[in-house]
Amino acid sequence: MKGFNGFPAKSKFTPIPNIFFSEVLPQIDDIVELKVTLHIFWVLYQKRGYPRFVTFDELISDPVLIRGLRGEGPPSSPLRQGLTEAVSRGTILCLKLERDSGVQELYFMNTDADRRAIEGIRSGELKVGNLAKAEPCPVTQEQPNIFTLYEKNIGMLTPIIAEELKEAEKLYPASWIQDAFKEAVDLNKRSWRYISRILERWTAEGKHDGEPGRYSKADASPEEYRRRYGHLLKK
Repeated sequence: MKGFNGFPAKSKFTPIPNIFFSEVLPQIDDIVELKVTLHIFWVLYQKRGYPRFVTFDELISDPVLIRGLRGEGPPSSPLRQGLTEAVSRGTILCLKLERDSGVQELYFMNTDADRRAIEGIRSGELKVGNLAKAEPCPVTQEQPNIFTLYEKNIGMLTPIIAEELKEAEKLYPASWIQDAFKEAVDLNKRSWRYISRILERWTAEGKHDGEPGRYSKADASPEEYRRRYGHLLKK
């Protein structure tokens, strides 16, 4: 890691609402979402005129942002992830415009002024180039992971339970895990022991909807399979 030499005496500053630090930041646990959100704040502050927004094309072409989002796969993947999370949280607003050249995505801060600007664009009061149609960007709803399901339906995680959940997440499809939690809740059997038994039963006997299981080391190695499921085979 390259060390930082410190901020120059006459550095410029980007203002960020205090409420971001008190209410929004404590909820963000994804570094990609945080990087994308802060970068949009920075870019918008440098804009002039009204309304102020940044497009997806600008973001994907920004070398500073893309360098900070480097990872596996194309750079659009983490950018899309961060934008989806920021829009879903409500920190950033998105407006999708259909132009002759294709669809254009515009991103705004979620402020009173920018909400009014978006309404003005939709109504035609504000002109942003050749506007054919304006509609909100769709927000992808992420499926809850196994830890969220546990805390929502059973209670506080313990280190031992967390390790068991990690193992289960490797072994079973996400749809099985969600269905097992739902079945346990419907029967008022809110315990991980009961849910794990459901998943084990589906592994041994098959699931009623015929959905195949997730590939894992247990599928590839007979020894691993016996180690994991031997207690079921003895029943």
